[in-house]
Amino acid sequence: MRSDSPGLMLKLRWSLPWLTRYPMWRLREAVRRITEKTGPKHFIFVVANHFEPGWNERAMTLDWKTVASRVENWCKRARSLGNAFRDCDGKAFRYTYFYPIEQYHSGFLDTLAELQMDDFGDVEIHLHHGVEKPDNEENLRKTLQDLRDVLAEEHRLLSRRYNDTSPMYAFVHGNLALANSAGGRFCGVDSEMKILAETGCYADFTLPSWPDESQVGHINAIYQCGRPLNERSPHSFGKNLRIGEKPILPILFTGPLVFDWRRRICGLPIPRVDGGVLASNYMPNVERFDRWCGADIGVKGRPEWVFIKLYCHAFFPSDQETLLGEPIRRFLGELLEMAELNDQCSIRFATAREAFNIVMAAVEGHAGDPGLYRDYWLRSIMHSGVEEKFRDEVAVAAS
Repeated sequence: MRSDSPGLMLKLRWSLPWLTRYPMWRLREAVRRITEKTGPKHFIFVVANHFEPGWNERAMTLDWKTVASRVENWCKRARSLGNAFRDCDGKAFRYTYFYPIEQYHSGFLDTLAELQMDDFGDVEIHLHHGVEKPDNEENLRKTLQDLRDVLAEEHRLLSRRYNDTSPMYAFVHGNLALANSAGGRFCGVDSEMKILAETGCYADFTLPSWPDESQVGHINAIYQCGRPLNERSPHSFGKNLRIGEKPILPILFTGPLVFDWRRRICGLPIPRVDGGVLASNYMPNVERFDRWCGADIGVKGRPEWVFIKLYCHAFFPSDQETLLGEPIRRFLGELLEMAELNDQCSIRFATAREAFNIVMAAVEGHAGDPGLYRDYWLRSIMHSGVEEKFRDEVAVAAS
């Protein structure tokens, strides 16, 4: 977490890479909608929750007693929210908890593990590093490996491939500086993407990072790095995932980055950027849902599976009611009611791992009900004791 805020002109300069590409992206999307076949849409929601209980929104460190109370209260309310709203598969609304591993605390992870065991979300890895001085490859690799193994072995968190013992994880970079993309600040390791790949990262969920310097030009996509993983910002461009083409891991799983033209100042339309944040100053509603859908993020060749990756900060006090109270409840109620009345769309709540599994099912040519593929590639370590007949069951259900 960082407390500094760049000025307007600096934000604009940092945004030029994606702003200059936005009109062409929008034109391509308009052409694609005209030419592609239409049909029922399956919307897969993922909410990347930057779960940072040790700080307040001014980046001040809190005492452990306060942190414990915050975590307990969050988990209690998250259960209530999940029980109140379930998708077309009967799955509870869930967040993916990207926990900052530099704030590791066994008790807090045990509390989150209980939440995951009861199917109210998954825990993945968040890391702030290189804040006071640039980090280095050796320290980054050790940090990721050590904490990855603690989460997997002591708390039964993270996931594994079938018949593989190595833990795998999703990632969100602290301060949004993925692969040293923030001008050398908040990271320091150009080869970070290579280290992520070698330590088991299957997907990064940091983007979009607008209005930060680290925002790349490639937007509204699920894609793979276009440059060697040992280079700085290898994800600045790359190929979108498509059916039949095995991707290089970790993939980049972006959320929507689109313009909201509803705002008026002196009667003139003044656009606002919608980057998929859930916050008190940008609450979820059906109009935003329409914009998120318009980003059409998915696997090329499988347009009926649309992924909506949002993000939030769990412990900004001003945002908590938005994330757990009436605003999110009202939005989810309207969304599920709309889907129930419309046989041309369905809503699914997914964790980062489940969404990645559905993406890989699409890449490998599967179609139909995306809910069948929540455990397609990666299985939660916590539930790995269950007899693994999954692939056979999916094959029968899909036939």
